[in-house]
Amino acid sequence: MLVAGGGTGGHLFPGIAVAEEMQRRFPKGSLLFATTGRNIDNTGLGARGLPSSVIRCQGIKGRGVTGKIRSLLQLPVALLDAVRLLRRFRPDVVFGVGGYVTGPVLLAARLMGKATCIHEQNSVPGLTNRILGRYVDRIFLSIPGSERFFPADRTVMTGNPVRRDLIEAARQDKKKGPPTLLVLGGSQGAHRVNELVVGAVDKLFNRLPPNLMIIHQTGKADEVMVRDAYKRIGIGAEVAPFFHDMAACLGRADLVVSRAGATSLAELTVMGKPAILIPYPYAADDHQLTNARFLEEEGAAMVFVEKELTDIALGKELARLLEDADLRQRMAGHTLRLARPEAAARIVDGCLELLGKKKSGKTGAAAVACLFP
Repeated sequence: MLVAGGGTGGHLFPGIAVAEEMQRRFPKGSLLFATTGRNIDNTGLGARGLPSSVIRCQGIKGRGVTGKIRSLLQLPVALLDAVRLLRRFRPDVVFGVGGYVTGPVLLAARLMGKATCIHEQNSVPGLTNRILGRYVDRIFLSIPGSERFFPADRTVMTGNPVRRDLIEAARQDKKKGPPTLLVLGGSQGAHRVNELVVGAVDKLFNRLPPNLMIIHQTGKADEVMVRDAYKRIGIGAEVAPFFHDMAACLGRADLVVSRAGATSLAELTVMGKPAILIPYPYAADDHQLTNARFLEEEGAAMVFVEKELTDIALGKELARLLEDADLRQRMAGHTLRLARPEAAARIVDGCLELLGKKKSGKTGAAAVACLFP
C-alpha cells in the first residue's frame, strides 16, 4: 500500500491509523507514505518507523496569484515524481488521505491502472478530494452529509480512522488524578484559542477548581507566552508546542477545548471526552464549523464561533462544566455513541475488496493471498 497525504496532523494521522491496521493484518506486506516532507510528516512517521518519500508540490487554494502560478508550474514535476515513485515501489493499492500531495500521486496511480481510494475526513471535502472523487475507485467518508459531494456508487461511510494507541487507551480504566483541562489547537497550534484560554483562566481563576491541571498544546509560536502566563497566574500546567502521546493527554482530560478538525473530533469521540469546540474560522468552506455542529446536535460538545467569543464567556463555561460532573458525564456518553473505532478496519476491508475485484479471475481472498503471502 502507498499512502499519500500529510502536511497536517488531520491529514497524516488517519493514514497512520490505516497503515497500522494493514501492518497488523499483513506483517510481511509493504507500506510507503508519499508526503509533503513537512516536519509533522517526518516526525509522526519517524516515531513509528514508517518509511516515506517526498513529492515536490505545493497547494493552490488560498494562495495569491503568484503562488498559484508557481504551484501550477510545479504540477508536472510532482506528477513525474509520483510516476517514478509508483514504478519503484509498485503498490497494489494507493490510498489518499488528503492534502495537496494527494492530487498528483492519485492521478498518476489512476493513469497507471492502480487500485485507488481516498478518505475524506471532513463534512465538506477539500478541493483535492472533490476533484479526485470523480476518478478514484473508492471513497471512504467520515461524517454524514459529505456523501452528497461524491458519486453514490463509490462511497462508503466508515468513520475517521484513529490510531491504535488511542483505541487501546479508551479501553483502559477511567482516569484518576486532579481535574484536568486539555487545550488543543491542532497540530500547528491556534493563536486565538491560546489567547482565549489564557484570558479565561486568568479572569475566572477563583471560580475554577483549586487543584485544576492544564495540558496545553500551543504550537511553536505561543509556547513561551502561554507557559509564562500560567506561571504568573499560579496554576499547574504542562505546556508544549505539540504532544506526540495524545492518548495519554486525552486519557487524563476531564474536559477538552479544541478546534474542530475532523481527526481531533474522531479522537475525542473514541476517548469519550466532552468538549468546548472553537472552529477555525478560515477553514476551507468553513468545514470545521460544520464538523463541530454535528457533535453539538448530538449533545456531545458545545460550539462557540471565534469572533463572538470572549475570554470571560469562555471562562464562565469552563467553570460551569468543570463544576458539573453529571453534565460532563452525559456529554461523554453522547460522544462515545458517535465513536467509530472500527473505521481503520473497515477501510482496510474496503481496500482488500477492491483489490479482489481488480484481480480478474481471482476471488478477493485469492487476490489477497497473492499480494500478501
